[in-house]
Amino acid sequence: MIKIFYAIVLILSLVSLIVNKNKTEQAYKIAIQKLLNILPSLLLMVILVSVVLYFTPDKTIVNLLGKNNQFLGVVLGLFFGSITLMPGFIAFPLAGILLEKGVLYMVLSAFTSSLMLVGILTYPIEKDYFGAKVTIMRNSISLVITAIIALATGLAFGELF
Repeated sequence: MIKIFYAIVLILSLVSLIVNKNKTEQAYKIAIQKLLNILPSLLLMVILVSVVLYFTPDKTIVNLLGKNNQFLGVVLGLFFGSITLMPGFIAFPLAGILLEKGVLYMVLSAFTSSLMLVGILTYPIEKDYFGAKVTIMRNSISLVITAIIALATGLAFGELF
């Protein structure tokens, strides 16, 4: 399936080159520059996640985030997701790795949903644009929604009751 997407991107890039070579070259230069700007922090994040996963025994991960500790696992998922600033293309493969290690779906749901919806680290920026009251309200509502999503995931996958 991914090969199909690569083929489509290649074809559309060639069409773009034919239609307007200058704009296409300019777009690629901007894209490469943006990639180079975020690459150091992206690589650092991948390395840190890899090191933590390497040095944390699977048994510890499963004990904290597995069937024996559902409530604690969801709370930890909500907490770490809320305070982490990580792009989805790193978070979702990480969730797949954690799933293979025995972490519950509802914990992964709590982590990934709070990662995308709740922004503790982005609070100062949001506060400047929306004001403190709106930012706190948005994050609080998002946290509640994320907890509901985690519980619904647990019910759907038979991890609760």
